[in-house]
Amino acid sequence: MMSLKLVPSCSQEEVDSEIEKACDFLESTYVDGNYSRITVYRHWSVHNPTISGKIARPSAYRWYLRRELTRLLIKGAEIVIEVAQPRCDLHSPQLLDALDESNFDLTRKKVFLFGPERIDLSLQRIEHYTGTAAEDFQRYVLLTNYQMHMDAFRGLYPHCVAPTRRDVQMPALHAKSENNDGISIVNIGVGPSNAKNFTDHLAVLRPDAMLMIGHCAGVRNHQAIGDFVLASGYMRDDHVLDEVLPQAVPITPSFLLNRYLAKVLDERQLPYRFGAVFTTADRNWELALSRKLKDIKASRCIGVDMESATVTANGFRYRIPSATLLCISDKPLHGSPKLPKSANAFYQATKHQHLEIAQAAIMLARKDYPDGLPNSDLRATDEPLLGGSES
Repeated sequence: MMSLKLVPSCSQEEVDSEIEKACDFLESTYVDGNYSRITVYRHWSVHNPTISGKIARPSAYRWYLRRELTRLLIKGAEIVIEVAQPRCDLHSPQLLDALDESNFDLTRKKVFLFGPERIDLSLQRIEHYTGTAAEDFQRYVLLTNYQMHMDAFRGLYPHCVAPTRRDVQMPALHAKSENNDGISIVNIGVGPSNAKNFTDHLAVLRPDAMLMIGHCAGVRNHQAIGDFVLASGYMRDDHVLDEVLPQAVPITPSFLLNRYLAKVLDERQLPYRFGAVFTTADRNWELALSRKLKDIKASRCIGVDMESATVTANGFRYRIPSATLLCISDKPLHGSPKLPKSANAFYQATKHQHLEIAQAAIMLARKDYPDGLPNSDLRATDEPLLGGSES
């Protein structure tokens, strides 16, 4: 069978049957060595009724395809799935030509953000970095740069899926749940380059949310070590995305994720502040304070870190709701730099609490939005992607 047509059905049972048949067809086509093309005719769209796109390795995000195709079919769309072309040889000298995103327009109307070659490569990169299968990734992803958060996650989920080999670069753990609505955590390491690298590839899996949990330097007099920081915006001093996302573009975290984080912090009566987070590429920014302090003061920031703005900016690029839960570990402007004795005591005192807050916030989001957090505010004005947008 070279193609499959899905037409609107009368009952939910018929829709479910059609969607499972479609997912099976997509997966078998890939296993047989080909990419598939999905073409969607949306009768309700005046300006762009027909959109299409190619797909690779559908088993890695079957949950996403099932959800989005179901929405479209229920709304009355007609969907055609067909064999598109042979899969790209990832060892081919022509691979980079197929992957070149120099002129890639993320705002152009399309079914998928990425081409199939990019999906193929990114999924293999994810598996290389994390030591886990792409299919194991869950819809809610925590990002950290501390092994202690990984240990705390194992404490919460003792039966989570772990890397299949030792000494992986960015180990991941997965608390798997039905329909992939559990939680994954990845230790991405330190710095904005790592944050960009991993979230570039994670984006092909279309997670419902990314949440950076880390530490920061507090810069206000009335902040104390152990206080939490929720970002209301970012000062992008990391510069790793400047060429693809101009500094003039405003980047803000997900309001909904922040609301859930604040709710959990309020319920536990824990101190926190909303404010701008200053993300820098220089771990030793305090050693060049005369150059940095002017920008820190101008931004009126409440914390300095190395990953938060990068994660959220890439979330904005790739239409993934993102937010930040930081905890103040040091105050270098107030005579409390990060030193081994005090840092280790702080880590042991906060690691479980930090992770539990993030987990509780995600559980609230999952309960209120079982079909995924709304992300219309992250999309361009004429960009439906694979959803049932009115545009």
